[in-house]
Amino acid sequence: MLNKPTDFIASFAKGLRVIECFGAETPRLSIAEVAQATGFDRATARRCLLTLHAEGYADYDGKFFTLTPKVLRLGMGALASLPLPQVVQPWLDQLTDRIGQSCSVSILDGTEIVYLARAAQRRVMSIGLMPGSRLPAHCTSMGRVLLAALPEDEARARIAASDLTPRTSFSLTDPEEIMARITQVRRDGFAVIDQEVEIGLRSLAVPLYDTHGRIIAALNTGLAASAEPAGTLVETYLPELHRVQAGLRRVLR
Repeated sequence: MLNKPTDFIASFAKGLRVIECFGAETPRLSIAEVAQATGFDRATARRCLLTLHAEGYADYDGKFFTLTPKVLRLGMGALASLPLPQVVQPWLDQLTDRIGQSCSVSILDGTEIVYLARAAQRRVMSIGLMPGSRLPAHCTSMGRVLLAALPEDEARARIAASDLTPRTSFSLTDPEEIMARITQVRRDGFAVIDQEVEIGLRSLAVPLYDTHGRIIAALNTGLAASAEPAGTLVETYLPELHRVQAGLRRVLR
């Protein structure tokens, strides 16, 4: 909480805004593109980008800027400081060994989920997932679990702010239909996604509670659609997810 205006460093905040412009869809950006994305004038965007370049956080080819691996220190340092990944990782490892499928834990950040921990049995997605990876919340099983934990108005606002561009032919794009699925998740206590993120991938997720009964994260397992019929996914894997959910509820604070 800011006690007075002098506690706020505007230039630092602008630098963070510039870093946030870069992503999977925008790995290379020009000064003009950053200015447009942030709303800054070109001179401000240029100074921020050149500062990142001078400090080793961005490469510059004379026209486009790209982030360097050094920027990962910021995110990985934050993840390493969180106790949650350290607590859940042994449970994930054991669960993955027991059911023979990859398992993950994530939290909600705006309209996306952020992976905090993962135990991979085999790769079932074309993209590699690891701690720090992000996916849209509205079309992922963990995302729908976490959206269901929010008040309905807030969940609806996050859906409205989401990019609902379909990722597959199975993806839901109607906000009301997505909200209806979230309402069902709230009622059922789990979420199933059938090939909405990627063709050939199904996933099942449950919320993770702390000792006070608050939902603080989500746990899922993902598997190839050919590995398990959609109709038996819940019957096969939900009891195992519930086991871990109950165990972690006793230790998460």
